[in-house]
Amino acid sequence: MTVAYDSPASIKTFLEAEGLAMSKRFGQNFLVDPNAREKLYAALGTKDPVHVWEIGPGIGAMTALLLERGHRVTAFEIDHGFARILRGLFGDNPRFSLVEGDFLKTWKAEARPDIVFGNLPYNVALAIIASLLENGGVPERMVFTVQKEAARRIASGPGTKDYSAFSVLCSSVCRTKILYDVGAAAFWPRPRITSSVVSLSPRPDPIAGGDRAGFSRFVRSAFSSRRKTLRNNVNAMDKSFATRLDETLGRLGIQADIRAEALTPEQLASVYFSLSAPGN
Repeated sequence: MTVAYDSPASIKTFLEAEGLAMSKRFGQNFLVDPNAREKLYAALGTKDPVHVWEIGPGIGAMTALLLERGHRVTAFEIDHGFARILRGLFGDNPRFSLVEGDFLKTWKAEARPDIVFGNLPYNVALAIIASLLENGGVPERMVFTVQKEAARRIASGPGTKDYSAFSVLCSSVCRTKILYDVGAAAFWPRPRITSSVVSLSPRPDPIAGGDRAGFSRFVRSAFSSRRKTLRNNVNAMDKSFATRLDETLGRLGIQADIRAEALTPEQLASVYFSLSAPGN
């Protein structure tokens, strides 16, 4: 069984022969441009064989490239039909293993990799990244292809329109960077959006590493309504916080009527831990 990964017509014929069809539910778009695959591989930043997690391999275009270059691949595939294809294509390779099912429910049981990457389905990309960041699943490098708007949310800073609670989560754990855009023509079927490749690597000084869950809850509440001040959003979360917030902001030199999107992750962490300190 072989697949011509560069040819949409051949892929379509192959899928029909296997009794499969594309699934809108899982946001499946195959990377058919060989130059785009090589550029994505280069973005992984490794020449030595390492252990790679691939999220959503589809029918294995990048999987094949990774295995050819000597890497060990753990592939996570939710589509049962594609999982069957992957077993047929790579099941005899001792450096390949397949985890079938929802990545969000399966990844914690697997041995941690050196690199995580994937062409993430647009409908669950942020949930996948958040799960890794909030639950200690950050390897030395993560590289994802996501919708361009999602990439902006990952890498944006304070004062920008795309800065959000998710931006704070990403930058509190990792150094983030948008590497480049990938046009719709590189995929089949062609998506109606532009994709971006983003990289995340762990910060040497992660913010709120000892209380990631609590800090994340606080930040989500702080950003829950962008039109409201930090005080009003925090009040909706926890009135005991709100009664101490003005004093805390004054002590930290932060304006009382400030909105969360004007604060850096470090400033938000200072506010959170001041409010959470025993005796406050």
